[in-house]
Amino acid sequence: MDSPETAGTVLVVDDEPTVREVVAQYLRRDGYAVHESGDGSDATQWLADNDPDLVVLDVMLPGVDGLTILKDLRRHSDVPVILLTARVEEVDRIVGLELGADDYVVKPFSPRELAVRVRNVLRRTSSGNSDGNGGAAPGSDPERVLCFGELHIDRRAREVTVAGRPVALTPKEFDLLDHLAASPRQVFSRHQLLTQVWDSSADYQDPATVTVHVGRLRQKLEADPNEPRWIATVWGVGYRFEP
Repeated sequence: MDSPETAGTVLVVDDEPTVREVVAQYLRRDGYAVHESGDGSDATQWLADNDPDLVVLDVMLPGVDGLTILKDLRRHSDVPVILLTARVEEVDRIVGLELGADDYVVKPFSPRELAVRVRNVLRRTSSGNSDGNGGAAPGSDPERVLCFGELHIDRRAREVTVAGRPVALTPKEFDLLDHLAASPRQVFSRHQLLTQVWDSSADYQDPATVTVHVGRLRQKLEADPNEPRWIATVWGVGYRFEP
């Protein structure tokens, strides 16, 4: 898919040519191969034939809108998606996150900030998928596999199972779970998690982003999401992982 000298392939979808050009310029400067689409139909067709490493996706698009593209994409792919949105209402951002977006940026935004987020997401994903053990048996490295009863987290393979059942997580869901589980019973505020998992801050990101991702993790991991076994809420503070 990528030529050897590229850092990865990024699809940028936005109906504003200036936004596409500026974002693409910053990403190419960082070494990414960039494909640009100006509408939802073109992006959908391109995605049917290509497998990018990350998608930067505008919500408001002519034809097929960004949320519809995201919903369809999540049926068969966990490629990281960063939403671009001019909508400021919290409910609109939450809808995108609940559909499986890994991050969002509100317009107007800093192209440099967006490029940093792209780089951080792809760095975590690629490093998590690399296996330097040369085929070591699962569980032989205590830092590689975290086990908490029926919950097993393979940090290098970026795979999660509950009672032997594979659990499909988006890259950001895995990052959040891994971060919490690596420090059992340590309480993290939402602002801390934005900084440590999203490499961002409340200046650029709504803390509700963390809340939505925790809710998605509970739906996928917990027998009863309303009575979570592993991811506990510390009211007025944040969240902690219960071993």
